[in-house]
Amino acid sequence: MLRNMVTSLFRFGQLETTDAKAKELRRVAEKMITLSKRGDLHARRQALAFMRDKSVTHKLFEELRENYLHRQGGYVRVVKKGARKGDGAPISVIQILSEQEEKGPGKKKGKAVSFAGAKESKVKTEAKSREEKPEISGKKEEKGKVIEEKAATES
Repeated sequence: MLRNMVTSLFRFGQLETTDAKAKELRRVAEKMITLSKRGDLHARRQALAFMRDKSVTHKLFEELRENYLHRQGGYVRVVKKGARKGDGAPISVIQILSEQEEKGPGKKKGKAVSFAGAKESKVKTEAKSREEKPEISGKKEEKGKVIEEKAATES
């Protein structure tokens, strides 16, 4: 059954099925696209061994392959649709992403900073904060205590 669904997904571009089948179908469809990205004879034979239709496999290796050469994964999208009316099973639509569709605005991860980099940035911010403070004439700041300069009064 999964073989027929993968073949139909590449033939039509999207399918409507239950959530569980869609999740399993995503796994297999992404493997087929990865095989097409390799593009060699062995990969083509592996795809033909799984898929039911030679013309769909040809379409995958010749036409669809170009859309995914620049992508590192995430070729298939599963969108939850709701519950089926008869038995209440959760239904999803599974789609193959086209070339134009890029990942939307998601969570942006910050740059990973090494421990040394964190120390450098902390030192820079402390230096800037020291530069911004105005100097008090006649007083020196040492370890959080304000001490008057005795040299000026003694001379």
